[in-house]
Amino acid sequence: MKKLPPIFLLFLAQIVYTQTYVVLDSVQKTPISYATISFGNGNGTFADGDGNFRFSKKWYPDIDSLYISAVGHKEIALSTASLPQKIMLPQNIAELKEVYIIAEKKRKYKTRKLASIVHNDYFKSWLPTVESEIAVFFPKDSDKSTKIASVYLPVKTESSNRNSGKDQSFSTLFKMQFYKNNKGYPDKRLPYEDIIFNVSDKDKSNFELDISEYKVFIPKEGIFISIQVMGYADKNGKLQQTKKYSEIQTRKGTVKVSTTFRPLLPFTDKINTYKTFTRRVFFKNRTWQRFDRKYSQNNNLIKNNNTNYGMGLKLHLYEKD
Repeated sequence: MKKLPPIFLLFLAQIVYTQTYVVLDSVQKTPISYATISFGNGNGTFADGDGNFRFSKKWYPDIDSLYISAVGHKEIALSTASLPQKIMLPQNIAELKEVYIIAEKKRKYKTRKLASIVHNDYFKSWLPTVESEIAVFFPKDSDKSTKIASVYLPVKTESSNRNSGKDQSFSTLFKMQFYKNNKGYPDKRLPYEDIIFNVSDKDKSNFELDISEYKVFIPKEGIFISIQVMGYADKNGKLQQTKKYSEIQTRKGTVKVSTTFRPLLPFTDKINTYKTFTRRVFFKNRTWQRFDRKYSQNNNLIKNNNTNYGMGLKLHLYEKD
């Protein structure tokens, strides 16, 4: 009998030991795209665009409960001992009612660009993991109605500075969200649609994301724009359901190490103010922290004053009627 190749055996083992679940709206019975699946210990994963996610005790033997959440829905907690195949998430009527309906008039506008800050230094770059969300503040510098046409995202597609060989290709899904400004900190999420986008090794280092169709306007208090890596995509652009961390055995016991994803995000010391914030998305309180020395005394980016992500914008400033 012909032996099966090891890679096929590994794939077969994943099928046997993992079970696929789907997150649905409890009223409409439709899939909820990219729902957050928290493990209650600071780790977690995401459903894909069709609401599907994989979970098994083989992958996560120490996880007893899942906390499932999504925008416009109430969070629920479920025991991993008896997970239903179809997980119904109740609607949060208060959140669902708060949406922006903006009918744009055909008005003349001027274009203004806020340049991004791009570099290719591995040691000055943030290593993205699914646990962290990064938000950057932009004030409203004009009394004119100001729409965000594009967001410029500095990315570093190479995995390191070493030229030891050709880097493998990749395709990574990100999520972009928008938050109110409350005394200089990200606050309540603005009721705009989540923007899911893809960055690959073929993209330029100054990645331009056109968001003009989403009609995002900057409030008078300013706006926070966040990005969050969700994981690698398959050849069809769907989120891969893979384990997002690994266990490393040390003398002190097992340590969970988060998987880092490409592209890396170049940080900079060329901005005088602290305008970048970060938070852990799988913790229940999800508190935002300014990326400065109070955040960490040991972070190498902070030690070298690379405390801001150099995001840029293309703006449309509309003439008054």
